[in-house]
Amino acid sequence: MNSRRALFLVLVAEATIIPLAIINYGQTIEALQAVARFSGRLSLFIFSLIFLFQRDERINVRLMLSEKYYLMFAIAHGIHLVELLTYVYFSDTPFNPVRASGGALAYVFIFLMPWLENQWHDGKISPVTFGRIELLYLFYIWLIFFLSYLPRVQGKLPHAGGTYKEHVILLAWVCMLLGMKAQAMFMRKIRK
Repeated sequence: MNSRRALFLVLVAEATIIPLAIINYGQTIEALQAVARFSGRLSLFIFSLIFLFQRDERINVRLMLSEKYYLMFAIAHGIHLVELLTYVYFSDTPFNPVRASGGALAYVFIFLMPWLENQWHDGKISPVTFGRIELLYLFYIWLIFFLSYLPRVQGKLPHAGGTYKEHVILLAWVCMLLGMKAQAMFMRKIRK
């Protein structure tokens, strides 16, 4: 899939979330929270494809998402960030600097990754160095998704929105991602 089409699809998906939230919640803070929540789930879906298939020879993530899949994820998650900050601002949600610092570092990494990938393609970063950066990126972003859903399941974020069942399903999915990734990495080592 080419990058323009992928970007268009991300923007359409993001734009579809807004009216659906308004239809379900009206013009309320809950609708704004739902927009941020479902945008985050779209980002999780895109990340899941990248996490599982970025090095898979059988399933080409570049064909599923785009040649610039790190850029696509950065745009989707950037939109989620704007929606999340908008919700936090208008809802007077208390700010937790410790919790925010891990997420802030993740956003820096997310926004840097497309540039780092270009540096690798241009030969300015060696394949080995980029591979290490990519592995760190993937597992750090995975950890942030895990740490986003774990406290929801534990009941430590009572105003997070969504149901307990949704949080359990999403945490289970994030955990399954790790298992599937570990298995794929193990199988690749065996084949070498």
